[in-house]
Amino acid sequence: MNLSFFDQFMSPQLLGIPLILLSTVFPALMFPSPTNRWVTNRLSTLQLWFIHLTTKQLMLPLNKKGHKWALILTSLMTLLLTINLLGLLPYTFTPTTQLSMNMALAFPLWLATLLTGLRNQPTMSLGHLLPEGTPTPLIPALILIETTSLLIRPLALGVRLTANLTAGHLLIQLISTATITLLPILPTVSALTSLILLLLTILEIAVAMIQAYVFVLLLSLYLQENI
Repeated sequence: MNLSFFDQFMSPQLLGIPLILLSTVFPALMFPSPTNRWVTNRLSTLQLWFIHLTTKQLMLPLNKKGHKWALILTSLMTLLLTINLLGLLPYTFTPTTQLSMNMALAFPLWLATLLTGLRNQPTMSLGHLLPEGTPTPLIPALILIETTSLLIRPLALGVRLTANLTAGHLLIQLISTATITLLPILPTVSALTSLILLLLTILEIAVAMIQAYVFVLLLSLYLQENI
């Protein structure tokens, strides 16, 4: 029973071939490509409105130098949001429940923000490791603490996204299993658990959207510190 609950987090396979790449790329293929027509359909209009709104929100904390990152941050936001939402559908797989994938997204982007700061303003970037006015005896300890907090940022990004999505999917499967099990025995209790399942599904939709936004927003804040 315990293994069946965690089977949903295993990469789907076809003839022994993992389909993790297909499950990662396929959501991006659902977005219509932009055209040069003056009049577009409703789906393209909604897509452009969403991308414009997302880009505006992500670029608010950044100055003009950080606007060069608009394309990559918006693309990352769209990718994470699509994968998280489609992973809530039945018989689907959510790649962002894998810590390896989230770390593969978080670590290179965090490292890019750090190297950007060290290249453009090394003094200010290193100055974040030691707050101004620190007493002399506390300097070694504070430098060690700030360095640890700096290096743990990509791990926190990946673990946060993985833990939230994994917990939500496990709760949905547990409650759905309880609903099906109680249906022939206690129909009234089964109806109540199905109502809880509906509310939890709505909550998970919100969590999937919020976690994608938080992941990219934290990256933009790390970028702002280094520019």
